[in-house]
Amino acid sequence: MVLAAGLGTRMRPITDSKPKPLVEVGGKTLVDHVLDKLAEGGIAKAVVNVHHHADQMEAHLAGRTSPAIEISDERDRLLDSGGGVVKALPRLAGDAVFILNADTFWLDGASQNVERMREVWDPARMDALLLVAALTASVGFDGAGDFFLSQDGRLRRRPEREVTPFAYAGVAIMSRAAFANAPEGPFSLNRLWNEAIEADRLFGLRLDGLWLHVGTPQAILEAEEAIAASAA
Repeated sequence: MVLAAGLGTRMRPITDSKPKPLVEVGGKTLVDHVLDKLAEGGIAKAVVNVHHHADQMEAHLAGRTSPAIEISDERDRLLDSGGGVVKALPRLAGDAVFILNADTFWLDGASQNVERMREVWDPARMDALLLVAALTASVGFDGAGDFFLSQDGRLRRRPEREVTPFAYAGVAIMSRAAFANAPEGPFSLNRLWNEAIEADRLFGLRLDGLWLHVGTPQAILEAEEAIAASAA
């Protein structure tokens, strides 16, 4: 599942005329960076939700075959991250699904992070597994971090007025069962992650490589410089 329905307000004025996932970084759209990572990781099918400039998104995605794309239409109502996944679940097979943000991607290190997440995923212990990036291995992120990562892989939230070493890198695996009691309508995945923390079932995996968070026009330049440096 690729979450691509947001309004992209921090990317204005670019997003006044196009959806944020179609912003290009290094000659490739953000959504294609994400979908290419899924294809490289052996994912055969992806559902992409659309809302802002939805016609442009549908036209662009019509040209992709790997992974095969299905559209989850949110033109009438934005459902936030959690509600968007709930709407798309009937289109997705399996007991667990990858969930990715369309505005972040990464440069893999020695191994593919999608494959690493698949290998680490353990539904007996986990409701969700989040890919987290060290702030020291991130480009374009200016926050205080999101989580502490324990030695056994469990995550806990950043307390107010503190800085944590890791930020959510926009990729998760979640069990279908974690959505069994999800509310109707719009809600954030953070609600389910907090429930998983309470149950001691929220885990993280440190990203191997460099995380590129592209949230503003300035971050496009920073990401392109990092891509160029990695290729040098």
